[in-house]
Amino acid sequence: MKERKAKMQKQEENKERKENVSCADKQCPIHGSLKTRGRTFRGKVIKKFPRRVCIEFERTIYIRKYERYMKERSRIHARLPDCSKDAIKLGDYIEIRECRPLSKIIHFAFIKKIRGEDEINKTQEIKEKK
Repeated sequence: MKERKAKMQKQEENKERKENVSCADKQCPIHGSLKTRGRTFRGKVIKKFPRRVCIEFERTIYIRKYERYMKERSRIHARLPDCSKDAIKLGDYIEIRECRPLSKIIHFAFIKKIRGEDEINKTQEIKEKK
């Protein structure tokens, strides 16, 4: 029952988003027909292209031989829809989700902006003061 209510709320939110912003992009997961499924990642935008972004994030990997953990950086390219092209800038923290292969290197689509570069810098300054 709870799952049904959650699905209904998501559908209502998507309808509201579609009404607020007009987007003619067919490969937009919010306004178009692109379906997302599978893995979700959050990372910092390090490169921006006309219709895609490149994000970078860190993850820890366990090395069994040395019984230690290692940090590893991953870079992933994601499709950037026309409706959110102006909202995303370098340094922003965004969320992407897996979709069908759109090109040779693009297998993810932009979902939402979590916080901007300004907000990230403010939190880092507060941490440094402590």
